[in-house]
Amino acid sequence: MTALASFKNIYHGVSTEAGEIRLTHGGLAWQGSESKTVVTVAGESMRSAQWIRVARSFQLRLVLSNDKRRETFDGFHRDDHEKLAHICKQHWELTLESQEMSYRGWNWGEYDIQTDDLQFLVANKPLFEIPLSAIANSNIAGKTEVSLEFLNPEQLKPDPSAPKRRRAGDELVEMRFYVPGMVARDEGEDGEEDGEKAGEEEEADGAEKEKEEEISAAQAFHELVKKKAEIGQVMGEYIVEFNDVLLLTPRRGRYDLDVFPTFLRLRGKTYDYKILHTSVTRLFLLPKPDEIHIQLVIGLDPPIHQGQTRYPYLVMQFTREDNLEVELNIDDESLQKYDGKLQKEYDAPVFQIVSNVFRALTGRKLQAPSDYKSFNGQSGVKANMKATQGDLYFLDKNLIFVAKQPAVVDYADIHSASFSRVGGVMATAKTFDLRITQKSSGDLIFSSINKEEHGKIEEYLKAKKVRVKNELQEELAEAAGLSEDEEDEDEDMQDVQSDEDAPRRAAGDEDDTEEGGLLCFLYYLGNGRLTRRCGRRGLPRVGLGLGLAYGGFGWG
Repeated sequence: MTALASFKNIYHGVSTEAGEIRLTHGGLAWQGSESKTVVTVAGESMRSAQWIRVARSFQLRLVLSNDKRRETFDGFHRDDHEKLAHICKQHWELTLESQEMSYRGWNWGEYDIQTDDLQFLVANKPLFEIPLSAIANSNIAGKTEVSLEFLNPEQLKPDPSAPKRRRAGDELVEMRFYVPGMVARDEGEDGEEDGEKAGEEEEADGAEKEKEEEISAAQAFHELVKKKAEIGQVMGEYIVEFNDVLLLTPRRGRYDLDVFPTFLRLRGKTYDYKILHTSVTRLFLLPKPDEIHIQLVIGLDPPIHQGQTRYPYLVMQFTREDNLEVELNIDDESLQKYDGKLQKEYDAPVFQIVSNVFRALTGRKLQAPSDYKSFNGQSGVKANMKATQGDLYFLDKNLIFVAKQPAVVDYADIHSASFSRVGGVMATAKTFDLRITQKSSGDLIFSSINKEEHGKIEEYLKAKKVRVKNELQEELAEAAGLSEDEEDEDEDMQDVQSDEDAPRRAAGDEDDTEEGGLLCFLYYLGNGRLTRRCGRRGLPRVGLGLGLAYGGFGWG
């Protein structure tokens, strides 16, 4: 069909890829310049057309009649309005309406939720719009604040076969709205009340009912966004559902897990999360040292955002003895796609079922402890990172510290591993510190590790070809070298002092009747180096050990 007009450098939706759009009598077609993706809109499916001034020049917005969705194309120039209006009128029987936007720059106004958009209005004119399909989550950030989290463009419609887009720079990931005041709860949401009451009882309880039916405006806005954006709603048939799963990170609490073919839904009392399977980067199944619980750690990219905090890992905790018998809601044809990694029925511990389902749907390898065992036979050891206590695991290709914010370090990314102990010698210390120097980022220090683990950890890291440095042994060796040198100096000092004291003894000094001694000071400097200093004094030989780094001391 012959094109009535064509325009270049036109963007479809929120895509950063420019393309060409062609308008014909039967509709329009847009094709991306790089991905060659084609988007077509039939003229008979168009319900209305709008001309809007946007950030990328002017936008042609088409509202479709079949499913009330819209298609937008940005990048038109002001001079293109007349040609587009003529085509819409003559060939599509539509009037191209010009919609005015607000340019006042105010940050307060009203909100309005359309079919598939959230509009922020200032003086009854839209200031900006947010597609409801781009909203990943809505949370109550305070009594009067609502936080909206957004999916990045790859998460909107993930297509593994599509080429990866180039890095677009900064992207909006969260927006907060201040919604003050109280509003009446919609009676339609609560349903009809059962039974009838007398007129006097209704009047007596009227004031209390009004108070109970009132909710904060922020809560009403939060519930409306969740409803319109289908957050937490069941979209299609889920494969399996797990109830009351304990989530430790990012928000501790009990959640219901709805597992779908392409994403995972976490539903809690306050927070809901939607996680695409394509966002899962790693899976760890780790037994806790208490021999009671099992932790499932899920790595995410992009991470979950809570305010200014990023959570790149989900941490779930299960009890070893909890068993579950479940049948997956999946047909045999779909089951064959997973090459035997997924079973139709399960009768096993919950942690095994959940980890097996995630491994099959995400296609990621499930990492678990292998041959490393602590001195008491456990797979993990207790350790601290800064002020946070957690469990440290040494796996085949990496080590992982599981706490509120887990940390994973690949052995290939370790420049060196240093064992150090401040505040005492290895024979008397009960714990030691492990410093991991990474090639790609800063150092990680794991402190308060049991002394019994030192030998096993050092041997295991050496077996993984990690460069190991033992700062404690270096300090002791250096201190021993200093002691030998200073003893030689002390002997020389004794010879010189004897020659000097000979005339005095001959003169009959009374003070020389006592036998002289050597006072030795053995102490730690602030930098952790072991140093010894000696000198002649009229005292018995004694050693004094001072721990200046911690302010303690002991007699030697």
